[in-house]
Amino acid sequence: MIQEKRKSLNLTQEEMSERLGISLRQYVRIDNERAFPRRDILKKLINELNLTDEEIGQYIKILTQNIA
Repeated sequence: MIQEKRKSLNLTQEEMSERLGISLRQYVRIDNERAFPRRDILKKLINELNLTDEEIGQYIKILTQNIA
């Protein structure tokens, strides 16, 4: 879901990692929904991708399933 949203904004993984202030490796794990971002990074991610409350809930649900 995050990956599709990023692509719809024509942003690369590298650009997103720079905007979030994290390493590319860390961002790739977030983009592939394999790592839950820290709270501060999650807030930046929500702002950068203009996520709605519904999308945030969906993202957290997906992460919980993927990581558990």
